[in-house]
Amino acid sequence: MQNVFVSLGRAVVSQLHVRMLLLTLVPFAVSVVVWGIVLWLTLQPLIDALHGWFSRYDAFRQARGVLQAIGADTLTAVLVPHIAMWMLLPLMILSSLVFVGVFAMPAVTRHVAQRHYPELERKRGGSVAGSVWVALSSFALFVVLWIATLPLMLLPPVAFLVHPLLWGWLTYRVMSYDALADHASIEERHALVSRHRWPLLAIGTVAGALGAVPAVLWLGGVLAVIFFPLVAAISIWLYLLVFVFSGLWFQHYCLDALAAMRRTPLPQTL
Repeated sequence: MQNVFVSLGRAVVSQLHVRMLLLTLVPFAVSVVVWGIVLWLTLQPLIDALHGWFSRYDAFRQARGVLQAIGADTLTAVLVPHIAMWMLLPLMILSSLVFVGVFAMPAVTRHVAQRHYPELERKRGGSVAGSVWVALSSFALFVVLWIATLPLMLLPPVAFLVHPLLWGWLTYRVMSYDALADHASIEERHALVSRHRWPLLAIGTVAGALGAVPAVLWLGGVLAVIFFPLVAAISIWLYLLVFVFSGLWFQHYCLDALAAMRRTPLPQTL
């Protein structure tokens, strides 16, 4: 686990570099444009559909009883918009993840490799298409689990435990691929991820805890609904910042582990 903390320190130093701080600007601009259009076209229809469903199945009365029981009855008036916001949040996470993978991770890889691992051979066992596929396939399962745990939003302490674990798994899956795509062969990537599964999952979980921080903005009740466009924009930027930092952390750890693995190659099987 020592390498986990060493790579964390290196990631912090790298994140403070001006180039890395500016790296979120392009994904942020793309995300704001894309989500501005999406919210303009879909937010009100989604709220109307949810309102119709609640009215049809008398869900307002049941939800009001639950909210009153936990002392959050003030949320009754904004319950439907709040649910719509939480349904859109996973898609914002996915777009941030994909945009960072496409626009930022190549620059992260170059920055870390040129400064710390200039002699490490590039075997290019991954690709942009592979990165998008890993992100989408991993996210499909993530969405199922996210929706299944949405009721936990009524119990914030539990939610703050479960959601970082979900984030950890998603981040570990996607970032380990991106970190090794340029330098490792397919066989090396599989072997390294298998050998370092628990440290990588630990890094992903810590990154997941950081990724849960923007979600706090979505717990703002009435104010979160009123200022939703601003909340969404700030959340997207924070997600991008977390993803870039996570990418740096994974990049430092994975390239160091790859260099060490090549110094002690795996035994050949007959």
